Amino acid sequence: MGNRRIPYHPYAMKFLCLAWGDDSVWNTLSKSEQDALLAQDEVLRKRGDYVAAATEGSTIVRVRDGKLSTSGGPYARGEKPFAGLALVEADSLEQAIALVKDTPCGHVGAVEVWPLNEHP
Repeated sequence: MGNRRIPYHPYAMKFLCLAWGDDSVWNTLSKSEQDALLAQDEVLRKRGDYVAAATEGSTIVRVRDGKLSTSGGPYARGEKPFAGLALVEADSLEQAIALVKDTPCGHVGAVEVWPLNEHP
């Protein structure tokens, strides 16, 4: 994590975790290695966190001058394709990282962790 510090967020108890990865590395793992990584997704679900894998394709939505337009995505592009997300409740960024580090993309891609502000 280096010296990067996130600003204090009084309501930042949830973290959006964007998972990036592709099948090329995943398919090189054995079934037991895959099962071990997928087990961490199940740990998150049992805690009550939301975990989902992306399906093929996305739709970009825009409204300009009151007119709706849609187009095929993805809008955001990374080193790897978007693979899924988790909405994790944690006491700190460090705890959120600890929760997602052993998910599939934590090992074969990358997980981007964003603190969210929740306003009452």
